[in-house]
Amino acid sequence: MQTVNIHAAKTHLSRLVDAAAAGEEILIARAGRPVARLVPLQDAPERPHRRLGRLAGQLTVPVDFDAPLPDAVLDAFEGR
Repeated sequence: MQTVNIHAAKTHLSRLVDAAAAGEEILIARAGRPVARLVPLQDAPERPHRRLGRLAGQLTVPVDFDAPLPDAVLDAFEGR
């Protein structure tokens, strides 16, 4: 595992990203203390796939959904 100071990481970011993509783990340090870790993306957890239409038929939108709000509600939003 390679440790790099923040200044060197900014200077050599492209090289460090290439090294991480190749599987190397890099610690980024500030004043000698590790503050971040650069790891290959395949080590990151995958996001679950979202399924479109999952709630189809379970929600209803009121007919007056886009009607103007009452003055009292508008005043509350505007702090009056």
